[in-house]
Amino acid sequence: MDEHLMTLDRVSTRSQRWALRALALIGWRFRFKDLPGPRGVVVVYPHTSNWDFMVGILAKWAMGLPFHFIAKASLFEGVTGATVGRFLRYVGGVPIERSTATGAISRFAEKMKAADRYWLVITPEGTRTYKPHWRSGFYHIALAAQVPVACAYFDFKRKEIGMVDYLTMTGDVAQDLAALRQVFAGHEGCHAAHAAPIVFKDE
Repeated sequence: MDEHLMTLDRVSTRSQRWALRALALIGWRFRFKDLPGPRGVVVVYPHTSNWDFMVGILAKWAMGLPFHFIAKASLFEGVTGATVGRFLRYVGGVPIERSTATGAISRFAEKMKAADRYWLVITPEGTRTYKPHWRSGFYHIALAAQVPVACAYFDFKRKEIGMVDYLTMTGDVAQDLAALRQVFAGHEGCHAAHAAPIVFKDE
């Protein structure tokens, strides 16, 4: 028996049960290990399809936990932002301008340290199309806030989403990326060829 498989007897609210049933209805299963603490960074990989968001939101509701996630600022602006942005904020979205260095790392780290509970979800590829490396923002936030990194994966081959591995970043980039590669090995996104290698641009 899979001790981490989320089943109806492991959840307590109606919304959690609804989310698990919705995942099952579209053929997905969800594996989850309890969070190691009140604050941390969630790295989601591979992120290669729009389907990731829908499956991820259902998993979030199945956990019944308040996660925040970074989304590009343009989604919260203009006419579109009046509707899409409102929904994104409702489900935990936090706008960020990715094209400029605005001190976001230190702001998120300070926000985490000041909060009773704050888990921030980041897709280090930054896009659904192929990139030759990961963005390193999640890494620096985790180090600055001294919080663990949760490894969340989408596996379209197995129709499985999971978050069962938690790592502590040491500051040794080569060692930490090797640990991340080991955790994510074998998990295949919707468009496998679009998955970025787990390296930083300046590694």
